Amino acid sequence: MVSPISVVKSEGPKLVPFFKATCVYFVLWLPTSTPSWFSALIKCLPIFCLWVFLLAHGISFMTSHCAAHRILAGLIFSALGDAFLIWQEQGYFTHGLLMFAITHILYSSAFGMKPLNLKAGLVFALISGLCYSFMYSCLSGPLTYLVGVYVALIGFMGWRAIARLQLCNDLWTWTKLSACIGAVLFIVSDLSIAVNKFCFPVPYSRAIIMATYYAAQMLIALSAVECRDETHLKKMN
Repeated sequence: MVSPISVVKSEGPKLVPFFKATCVYFVLWLPTSTPSWFSALIKCLPIFCLWVFLLAHGISFMTSHCAAHRILAGLIFSALGDAFLIWQEQGYFTHGLLMFAITHILYSSAFGMKPLNLKAGLVFALISGLCYSFMYSCLSGPLTYLVGVYVALIGFMGWRAIARLQLCNDLWTWTKLSACIGAVLFIVSDLSIAVNKFCFPVPYSRAIIMATYYAAQMLIALSAVECRDETHLKKMN
């Protein structure tokens, strides 16, 4: 297994623009009460940087590895979702929800169905059911069903990310661990959005939502480079 130090040496420099863009977002901290194309750009900029991070590994890598180009597609839909959510109070919340639903389908497809790990699936089904039950009384109209479908999709994505880890059998890599942590953080971010929007105000909700969201997207993007160059990384040791 490739050491974390080698991973940092190889992938760290490519992530510098992402970290800078994330800092710009938190430093500017543009008000959500006055949506604009500039605020949409600033919010989406870290995700754009993750597009560049994946594309920096080469077009041939992207086209020859299904997981990588599906994660890139997921990041593209994520950026669209981010933009829609800038104008969520103007009626675009469901549009953003749809974009992120597609993102979770793409991520689930990238993570694959092997190994199945039904125990993890049952745990995620239980957690998803409990979360939806908690929010159900706060929902109304079409969102009652849309949020239910979304919870199922993100729970499925979390299951597929964690199912691959297999810590007990040492059948894991840093990228599988990255996908696992990223999926959990994505769930935390989206659960924070839902509770804050539909149930009750969450203290420091925006900071929690965006910090976990950007971290999740970075870790999932990192998971796409597993099949690229373990040989190259080993040469750097």
